[in-house]
Amino acid sequence: MKKILAALILAMAVIGCGGKEKDKNVLYVYGWANTIPQSIYEDFEKETGIKVIEDIYSSNEEMFTKLKAGGDGYDIVMPSADYVEIMAKEGMIEKLDKSQLPSYNNLDPLVLEKLHHFDPNNEYEVPYLIGATIIAVNKKYVPEFPRDYSIYEMTDLKGRMTLLDDMREVMTSALGMLGYPQTVTDEKAIAQAADLIKVWKKNIAKFDAESFGKGFASGDFWVVQGYPDNIFKELDETERKNVEMIIPEKGGTAYVDSFALLKTAPNKENAYKFLEYTLRPEVAAKMADALETPSVNLKARELMTVEPLFEISDLKNVQVLRDINTTLDLQNKYWQEILIAD
Repeated sequence: MKKILAALILAMAVIGCGGKEKDKNVLYVYGWANTIPQSIYEDFEKETGIKVIEDIYSSNEEMFTKLKAGGDGYDIVMPSADYVEIMAKEGMIEKLDKSQLPSYNNLDPLVLEKLHHFDPNNEYEVPYLIGATIIAVNKKYVPEFPRDYSIYEMTDLKGRMTLLDDMREVMTSALGMLGYPQTVTDEKAIAQAADLIKVWKKNIAKFDAESFGKGFASGDFWVVQGYPDNIFKELDETERKNVEMIIPEKGGTAYVDSFALLKTAPNKENAYKFLEYTLRPEVAAKMADALETPSVNLKARELMTVEPLFEISDLKNVQVLRDINTTLDLQNKYWQEILIAD
């Protein structure tokens, strides 16, 4: 009886481990929703026999928290640059063996350079997307306006504007308007930025990180801070002609999203096959077309069939969000004051 019981316990333990460690023809990806076209996963499976199983997260924080809490079994994650930096410091992702990624040289040096502040040799990430946080203006309702965040000081637009419900984005924008880098440690500078945001807050309808695209498309809001793909996907060609897209030189932010290989990945061989696959020009072009962004892959640009909403050269003077661990609590303190301010 004891032998039978032991056998049952062993069997249940094996089942409880899940299939992530056992099936060698799978790849487990933990990534953003609606970023990688499903056809790319399907074509990869047809070619290699490796099935990609994707779980979705809605924020870097959600992804990081789940992995730190023991959500292992994934092979590849898709963090933004600041979280690549954090996860590298935490020992959660490993340095890439670039001998298995011969097409890495297809990546634009201008994109890779934006990651050099924490990864000078680009050892931890395979960038697949570069984007910008923009200010979208409906020229039908707002014919004249400044091309930076001072637009949020326009009292005649009160109630018709939104800012992202994102401390890092909004604080970095305000600091930039005041001439400070996002990594500033001087509390006086952070307090000044908070005071500026309180001025902006008096004129906005709300802080919104979810519905700004739909609200802009419906005409409820005339000025929104947000991400181009979320905004323009809600607009038809005629509506797009009325939109001015501002990438501010002062306070502007960009993001680079990358594939990263987890140290605990159970299927590293499959992961490298997939990473190399995404570096192919025709695959990279398909990813960029889906999001209407410029491709980070130099050879892919001539294969794109969709005109990107902006060019990488437009991002020359904007900051990629960084890990601000030393001042995160301080910024959050002031952010909480902003949220409760009149």
